[in-house]
Amino acid sequence: MAEIRIENLRKQFGDFAAVENSTFVTHDGEFLALLGPSGCGKTTTLRMIAGLELPTSGKIYLDGEDVTFNRASARDIAFVFQLFALYPHMNVRKNIGFPLLSQGVPKAEIRERVEETARLLQINHILDRSVSGLAGGDRQRVALGRAIVRRPKCFLMDEPLGTLDAEFREVMVHELRELHNRIHATTVYVTHDQHEAMAMADKIAVMNHGIIEQFGTPQEIYSRPATMYVADFIGSPPMNFLRFTSGLQKGAHSVSLGDVEVGVPEVREDMAVGELALGVRPEHIRFSDASALRGSVYGSEYLGTNQIVAVETANGLIKARLPANRNFRIGETVGLEFNQAKLALFDCKSGRAVPSSLYSEALHG
Repeated sequence: MAEIRIENLRKQFGDFAAVENSTFVTHDGEFLALLGPSGCGKTTTLRMIAGLELPTSGKIYLDGEDVTFNRASARDIAFVFQLFALYPHMNVRKNIGFPLLSQGVPKAEIRERVEETARLLQINHILDRSVSGLAGGDRQRVALGRAIVRRPKCFLMDEPLGTLDAEFREVMVHELRELHNRIHATTVYVTHDQHEAMAMADKIAVMNHGIIEQFGTPQEIYSRPATMYVADFIGSPPMNFLRFTSGLQKGAHSVSLGDVEVGVPEVREDMAVGELALGVRPEHIRFSDASALRGSVYGSEYLGTNQIVAVETANGLIKARLPANRNFRIGETVGLEFNQAKLALFDCKSGRAVPSSLYSEALHG
């Protein structure tokens, strides 16, 4: 397997910039997810790594070799598409072995490697079955087998679970991560589904309008979002934003939301007067009669072990994740208390996080 290094990668289609100056490294054996909505540039980035698109500028290195303008066939990568692209006239065995047959690998070696791959994917019992009669999950395993059997330097996957129903997708998320752990394959995985990315990836690149908004581990991206976009895109429900207009001085430990002072992690640089937003995750909110920040219960969503309670406040609607055994009446007035150590501040004009002690200290839970 190999390291993938991207430097200032850019792709222009006429006047439209699909990817803007992307730079990141996927280390040998890592699982990277390119995460974002449709049209954000994640598939274009993957296609450039694969050699299916040529960049407008920038560099692509695979295992230390500059492959920026190499053809796809010269890059030693395996690509798994959203649509399985299996050969319907071949059985499972022949579909998996076809890449080796095309390379002129001896038949005995093909048989051995196909059976080894099938055991790895737990599909050795269907090797002689037609692919046309297989369920979606099995067809996806066959597509993965066809990629794995080649033993490439890296795997590139473009929303491979997108056509599966929810039940199969959950199973395949678990199986893909287990497969990655067994073969230690360098993998770049495109998805719009945050749950897939958070469950499988070692690192995530969150993309928006061709730009990588944040690159880091799932924990870093969830707990310390670099932008309001990341904070809103990651999490279900997403982070709450309470907007206010103020300036901040370096060393400040609180902000004013109207007549209410709310404690925040220590601010690490001065901020001129402007529109700011206080960000708080639903699980970092509790109800307290002693709190001066108050609102009325708007509604609740029961989730079994917990519930999402929506509260209308003077600063907008706030959602809190609370124990399921608490009962609330619509219209009931409640006090809201935040976990000060977990709060984030954002500059609404730039969308960037305001430097604070939350972003400069190690994560704790």
